[in-house]
Amino acid sequence: MDSAPRSQNGFLSSLTADDFELLRPHLRAADLSQDMVLVEVDETLKRAYLPHKGVISLVVKLARGEHVQIAMIGRDSIFGAFSALGDAVALNTAEVLVPGAASTIDLDQLRLAADQSATLRTALTRHGLAVYAQIQQTAGCNASHTVESRLARCLLHTRDLSGSDKLVLTQEAMAQMIGARRNSVSLVANTLQQANFIHYSRGHIEITNVDGLIKTSCECYATVKSQYTRLLHPRIHCAAA
Repeated sequence: MDSAPRSQNGFLSSLTADDFELLRPHLRAADLSQDMVLVEVDETLKRAYLPHKGVISLVVKLARGEHVQIAMIGRDSIFGAFSALGDAVALNTAEVLVPGAASTIDLDQLRLAADQSATLRTALTRHGLAVYAQIQQTAGCNASHTVESRLARCLLHTRDLSGSDKLVLTQEAMAQMIGARRNSVSLVANTLQQANFIHYSRGHIEITNVDGLIKTSCECYATVKSQYTRLLHPRIHCAAA
C-alpha cells in the first residue's frame, strides 16, 4: 500500500513538519468499507486509523443485544489516540459507519513516535479528549433529549465528519446512533422529511436544509463542535477569544 497524502486528515495536517516526519514513513493507505469492524471490545488495537473520507463509529454492545453508538470519528481526527499513549485494549467496538479511506499506522510505531516528541503527545491527548467530550455529551443527550433532536444532531455530526450532504444510513444504523428503536427512527425520519430538512429513501439520506436540522437539534451538537474547536484548533480558539 502507498503512503497517503498528509492534508486529507485533520490530525496529520495539524502536525509540525518534524512530527509529521516521524509518522510519514510508517503511514499506509487503507479502504474503510461499510460495516468493517476495526476492533472488538477487549481486543488489542493493532493500528490507528486517520480517516480522509468516511466515518468510524464507536459502539457499546450490551448483554441483551442492543448496540449503542457513543462517538464518531471522521476526517478531522484519529482513532487510537489514547491507545497510543496507554493501554491498547479496546474499551468498545469500532466499526465503519460511512465508507471511505484512511491512513493507518501501526500502533507501536505511533507510540514510539510519541515517546520522541512532546508536541505529538500533546496532539494525541487533545484528540483523545475531544472524543471523550463527545462520548460524555452523547451519554447526556441520549438520556435527556427527544429522539427527533438526537437524530438531527447525529445527522449533522455525520455530515461534518464525512464532508457530504448525502449519507447512506440504514434504520438500524440510525437507531444505533441515537440509542432508540428502529420504529422510532422511522417515524422521526419521516417527520424530518415532511419538514423538508432531509430526503430519505431506502437508507439514502440527503440533507436538504442544514439550518432546519440545527434548529431541531439539541444544544449537544453545538457543544461538541465547540469542544472540538477548542481542543483540535487551540490557536484559532485563542484568537477568537
